[in-house]
Amino acid sequence: MPKTDSDTDKLFLPNLCGIRAVFFVVLISELFAFFLALAPMDVPLSKRWNQLGLISLFVQWCALMSCSILCLFRPYLARFNNIQAGIISYIIILAVVALVSELTYYFIYERTAAIYPPSWHFDYLLRNLAIGAILTGPVLRYFYIQNQWRRNVQAETEARVQALQSRIRPHFLFNSMNTIASLTRSNPEKAETAVENLADLFRVSLSDARKQVPLEEELDLCRRYLEIEQLRLGDRLDVKWQLDVPNDAMVPALLLQPLIENAIYHGIESQTEGGSIEIKGRLSDTQIEFTLSNSLPDEPAQQKQRGNQLAQNNVRERLTALYAKKGTLDINEEDDTYRVILQFPYERPNQAEEHEDFDR
Repeated sequence: MPKTDSDTDKLFLPNLCGIRAVFFVVLISELFAFFLALAPMDVPLSKRWNQLGLISLFVQWCALMSCSILCLFRPYLARFNNIQAGIISYIIILAVVALVSELTYYFIYERTAAIYPPSWHFDYLLRNLAIGAILTGPVLRYFYIQNQWRRNVQAETEARVQALQSRIRPHFLFNSMNTIASLTRSNPEKAETAVENLADLFRVSLSDARKQVPLEEELDLCRRYLEIEQLRLGDRLDVKWQLDVPNDAMVPALLLQPLIENAIYHGIESQTEGGSIEIKGRLSDTQIEFTLSNSLPDEPAQQKQRGNQLAQNNVRERLTALYAKKGTLDINEEDDTYRVILQFPYERPNQAEEHEDFDR
């Protein structure tokens, strides 16, 4: 039985079934074909261009057949360590080069009017294998180094994400428990709802850091968090929602909730009379934009210490790690308003899976 996706993640080879990975291989192969066509010094320039078509066809056949075979055998290669998988992949690619060379010789050279001695056939096959061996080694090495770099970045990012997810402030937990205790006798139904909401927050905070969830679930979690804080702050907390976003968009878990928690902790709690939080979301072309605004105390002395901005930095790093330059977090602070602006691509469930497969 082949291994599951979670097992194949450890393999250094990228997912060669993905479109972008195949495009990368095709591009590198075509550049190499240009090199082979232009390298010989004793061949006229006009003849080199004539040979480019045959060389490109040969190289692309080798590249695409190798990608197809490695794609099919990837679950089985994952059973071996990276060194063994690399050797097997190396042998597979050389076997493909030998096969395509023999087919090329049979259908093109052997059927022409020119007579080639047997030694030419052997030299032709040996030369192609030597070129394939020289090119395949650095390419596999590149895939290995890229995989190690990606795993190191992923490990660091996941560590930060886990730190963020496990970071439910003690004061929030204590205040929530006190609120629940006070409601147990006066309003048991609200107390029960608060316990359920608190359990959902802990469930998400202890879930897999790599998990992506529908935007609808993330927004529902934010509402549950705000319901808990509303029980404690009452009329001091005014929340306004303006949403025009697709609910099926896939986003990292705990993307918005930590920012809302920051807005309450650093903005609303510092104001004796309370304040307001405004959450806007909209879809612009293929980008989703969220704007979280909270009022600030009139007197700077009333503002709580901003801390080390762990939540904001972690959310920014998660956006960068997942979406590169397409995911951003910007801050705009005015006299009485603190505003956080998030932007990230709109990815449906199938697009998010393709994204993860390519990253592997």
